[in-house]
Amino acid sequence: MQRIRLRYTKRGRLRFTSHRDFQRAFERALRRAEVPMAYSAGFTPHPKVSYANAAPTGTGSEAEYLEIALTAARDPETLRGLLDGSLPAGLDITDAVEAHTSGLADRLAASLWELRLDGVDPAEARRAVDAFHAAGTVEVQRTTKNGVRTFDCRPAVASLEVVETHPPQADRPEDRPCAILRLVVRHVTPAVRPDDVLSGLRAVADLAPPVPAAVTRLAQGPFDEETGTVTDPLAPDREAAQAKTAAPAAAATAATPEGSV
Repeated sequence: MQRIRLRYTKRGRLRFTSHRDFQRAFERALRRAEVPMAYSAGFTPHPKVSYANAAPTGTGSEAEYLEIALTAARDPETLRGLLDGSLPAGLDITDAVEAHTSGLADRLAASLWELRLDGVDPAEARRAVDAFHAAGTVEVQRTTKNGVRTFDCRPAVASLEVVETHPPQADRPEDRPCAILRLVVRHVTPAVRPDDVLSGLRAVADLAPPVPAAVTRLAQGPFDEETGTVTDPLAPDREAAQAKTAAPAAAATAATPEGSV
């Protein structure tokens, strides 16, 4: 059995697709691309697909991950192209590697998010961010199936800053202010989401954007404490594949008698 790990996106209007909607679309793409999927046992077999830490409905993402199990070996890049062509634009398969290591889900330890606050002046956003950093605790509430839960979202936030506004784009009007936040949040329990941090900014600084924030996950993976960055969770598999490829060549070189042609 071969395992392939894929990175995919949720862009544009498809950010509003639920995780279940994506599952259905992806399983249809597997059938269209004639991928030799491994199936679970039992009365209702399902293709062996493992989804890891999916983004909430309504948020865009450049870094979603899943793993599939195959009954026959396939080239990861060829498979990526076939699946990408079988999915609607906006659900794009951007990377594929063969799994040579375990624990992909455990590597998804943090996320980098972009929060676009239309109608908010960047200076106002900076004051709110400073207040958030200065606060010892930032308690927010979230409605769950068991009722309203109150928790401190401050410890999960590794970094939060206002960045320079991006170059003008069609969906970013130039006639009103716009603040762009970059947020790195650790994946802890209870999970802290971007909307929790926005609730925290409202609690500590009364920051209330006039329209809902446009939220996009830019990366997720291991968190580097020294640099404060989120790194590539597929890098260990790429390194293992390179080492596996290099090993036979090194053995052949070592076995060649010195001076032979």
